[in-house]
Amino acid sequence: MGKYIIRNTNTGVKFDLKAVNGEAIATSEVYSSESACEHGIEVVRTIAPKAPVEDQTARKVTTHTNPKFEVYLDHAGAFRFRLKARNGEIIVASESYTTKASALNGIDSIRRNANSPVVKQTD
Repeated sequence: MGKYIIRNTNTGVKFDLKAVNGEAIATSEVYSSESACEHGIEVVRTIAPKAPVEDQTARKVTTHTNPKFEVYLDHAGAFRFRLKARNGEIIVASESYTTKASALNGIDSIRRNANSPVVKQTD
């Protein structure tokens, strides 16, 4: 099982979801407080296992209502994904991938690791 790592930034608090191998699967947006960040983790735990995938790189995009994962191409042409909450806010976003299959594997990893424990990073 992976783990959520809560950490402070210069502008607030965020979390990373890391796989068993220590690699980051996804990173959250910046929250104004630790409690808001913890709430974001609970949202991931609740919606990630069943959220549909909207492949925005497909020839014919099948749109889904939120919550959902979105797979898309960034400005450099790399594949990325993000998880949107019911209200449309981005909860987590991925790093870039060279293939769509790798991005979809990242989504599967989030689903498998959604109920991971929380660790607070100490500086």
